[in-house]
Amino acid sequence: MSTVPRATVVSRPATRPSRSLNPLEREWSFGLLLMLPGSLFLLVFIAYPFFLGIWLSLTDSIVGNLGHFIGLQNFITLLTTDSIFQQAVRNTFVYSFVSVPFKLLLGLGLALVLNQRIPLRNVWRAALLLPWIVPTALSSLAWLLIFDSVLSPISWVLRALGLINSNIAFLGDPTLAMESLIIANVWRGIPFFAVSILAGLQAVPQELNEAAAIDGAGAWQRFVAVTLPVIRGITWITTLFSIIWTFADFQLVYVLTKGGPANATQIFGTYAYQIGLNATQIGQGAAVALYMFPFLAVFAAVLLVFVRREA
Repeated sequence: MSTVPRATVVSRPATRPSRSLNPLEREWSFGLLLMLPGSLFLLVFIAYPFFLGIWLSLTDSIVGNLGHFIGLQNFITLLTTDSIFQQAVRNTFVYSFVSVPFKLLLGLGLALVLNQRIPLRNVWRAALLLPWIVPTALSSLAWLLIFDSVLSPISWVLRALGLINSNIAFLGDPTLAMESLIIANVWRGIPFFAVSILAGLQAVPQELNEAAAIDGAGAWQRFVAVTLPVIRGITWITTLFSIIWTFADFQLVYVLTKGGPANATQIFGTYAYQIGLNATQIGQGAAVALYMFPFLAVFAAVLLVFVRREA
């Protein structure tokens, strides 16, 4: 007798009723929630002052009076008739592009030294950060004493050695004032380069150095062929960051010279402050400050392109 096969019944798992996820359980909403505090901070303390500065630069505002819209007149006046502004532009480029190479070379040298096995290496590494972590205004006051025309220890030592007959007016001479600012800025910026490059040196494979040494390569040849290619990326990034910060500097210059003598050390930051607050010309002061933006935008764009290329 033939039997008819029974149909197999496939049991399906019981479906649970769908429930809507809590907004905090959704990735996109939770991500937005985490970004909210930072976005508010950027909006209040960066975006609002920036756009307010743009608006003020297009007006003839003074302290206590919002003024009227005048378009690009402030920018045109600064560029065509204001000789002090033109000098401030030159001084800013000199101050930035003379300081940064010295910071790079001295920071690189210190990083190479501190990467060796020397006594108290960790102590020296910690001490290296002091110029960087000390508040700029405080360290600037120390440099103000060092360059003082009466109390300067440099003048005292040189007079004791019989090399000079009278104290040197470091901050009273136009040439010496800019050189003094560059020296102080280099002193402050060296730790940033040294620590950054030192971190890059930790990634240099020691096996390659040892192999190059066995092949007869000298110290300079090993540095050029092995070390430099590894630290090239961090060195360029550090240099670009330093250019941006030096270009927009204010505290060091203002404490030491306030742009003097005879505007010989006037830069974007100090001139914007003097016009905008001391002379109460808020609109022109904002225009001076905004003249920095194209240069800083170019430096930032180069930095971003380089970082993406190295990534």
